[in-house]
Amino acid sequence: MAIANEIITLISDIHDSLRTRGETLSTAESLTAGGLSNALTIVPGASDVFLGSITAYRSEIKTSHLNVAKALIAESTVVSEEVAIEMARGANKSFGSTWAIATTGVAGPGPSDGSDAGRVFVAFVGPSVQVIELSLSGDREVVRNATVASAIASFARILRQRDISAPAQQKG
Repeated sequence: MAIANEIITLISDIHDSLRTRGETLSTAESLTAGGLSNALTIVPGASDVFLGSITAYRSEIKTSHLNVAKALIAESTVVSEEVAIEMARGANKSFGSTWAIATTGVAGPGPSDGSDAGRVFVAFVGPSVQVIELSLSGDREVVRNATVASAIASFARILRQRDISAPAQQKG
């Protein structure tokens, strides 16, 4: 996976923000199959903030390694906001990280678990919880790469927004 210079800049910004606050990051990946953790560790010094990743490609691994409840998967399917959040919470717990990012969805080429190819959820769990839903088109590689880029850009935006609002909150 070739990573665009703009994304590498965002990764550096993420690391700087986390490092400044003494925070850490982990990931729980399904459809990106390690691509997100690979991207997040492309810059030197990544080990200062990145603790590790669990690639939970199958439902059984989501349950056994990330503590996602079988009932939740049965009710919501693995391609859901709820499962993405629980995957991220499981990574937070497993690694003791401040933040975790989880990716789940369908890379394609066809539908899976009742969802069309390109339907993706990315959860960001830490001091706040946020989820984005993506509707992507293209082959498996395009969907995976777009998910990684979107996750990084969104997390950089979350951290930037938090950094901007932190001084105002401290004044209160």
